[in-house]
Amino acid sequence: MSRTLSVILAASLFTSLFACHAATATVDKALPNPVIDAPLATTRGEQTAVIAGGCFWGVQAVFEHVKGVNSVSAGYSGGSADTAHYEMVSEGNTGHAESVRIKYDPSRISYGQLLKVYFAVAHDPTELNRQGPDTGSQYRSAVFYSNAEQKNIADAYIAQLNKAGVFKRPIVTQVVALKAFYEAEAYHQDYAVHHPDEPYIAVNDLPKVAELRKQLPELYVGN
Repeated sequence: MSRTLSVILAASLFTSLFACHAATATVDKALPNPVIDAPLATTRGEQTAVIAGGCFWGVQAVFEHVKGVNSVSAGYSGGSADTAHYEMVSEGNTGHAESVRIKYDPSRISYGQLLKVYFAVAHDPTELNRQGPDTGSQYRSAVFYSNAEQKNIADAYIAQLNKAGVFKRPIVTQVVALKAFYEAEAYHQDYAVHHPDEPYIAVNDLPKVAELRKQLPELYVGN
């Protein structure tokens, strides 16, 4: 289902969509901190994380409120440069996932803490090739690692969460090597900021930001 159609459905079915997608995931207990993580850096700097978890509007909105994050860009990962265009990605056969690139200061927040936000409030990691009203492989859950350390942290945290039985269903998040990140069209950037009253945003995305503030106040920053 394209998000254009999803927006129309959201406008006409606001109440029912809110009821079924007010939470990002069904959990049995609060998420623990990653046992395996990168230590906080001793000096300021900038590192990059790329993740996918459904519509990039909402994931971008969440991480723009996370401590230590310098910038967040919406884009595409998993496919080739010639198909990194919204209309083509929306068809679901390009190999791309709607993704976000997070540039963060490793002296203020660790990669593992970013993943905690990702699994706790940014999306539902137990949904296969869908998130809420959006369906297709372009909405899959994926961590695109850029080095061995990121891969090890992601693999270990998924195993930790599954072993702890945090979610009622198994995590289906893919952990795959990042080949490239292609920034999305300008009108997708900061979409939730520019369209807070749009039904799709109000139903599916703003509750995630509210959950970040509620569940992880130590990592939340306001505008």
